[in-house]
Amino acid sequence: MQLAVVLSVAVAGAFGAVARHLATAWMRGLFGDGPWPVAVVNVVGCFGFGLCWSLLHERVSPTLSVAVLAGFFGAFTTFSAFAFDGWLLVEDRRYGLLVLNVLAQNGLGVASLWLGLTLGARS
Repeated sequence: MQLAVVLSVAVAGAFGAVARHLATAWMRGLFGDGPWPVAVVNVVGCFGFGLCWSLLHERVSPTLSVAVLAGFFGAFTTFSAFAFDGWLLVEDRRYGLLVLNVLAQNGLGVASLWLGLTLGARS
C-alpha cells in the first residue's frame, strides 16, 4: 500500500474523529443522554458516505476517495461502512446474508461489549 494512501486516510480519519466528537456533543446538548445522539450521528454519517460515494466514485483519485470514505467517514462512524456493505448485499440480492450480517454484527457486538465490560470489572 502506498504511503500517500495511508497518510491521507490517517489525516482524514483524524478530522472524522474530531467531527464525530463535536457532532455527538452537539446532539447530546439537543437530545440529552440516551441513544439518540449516536443514532443521529450514525444516520448523518450514512447519508454523507452515500453522497460522497456517489459524487467521488470513479471521478477523483483513488487516494482521495479512500481518504474521504475510509478515513473521514470510517472515523466519523463505522456504521456508515456497515450500512454500505449492507447496501451492496441488497444490490446483489443476497438478502439472507444481509439479515445474517445485521443480526450477527449487532448481536455479537452487544455480547462482546458485555463480555469486555464483565471481564474488565473483574480486574
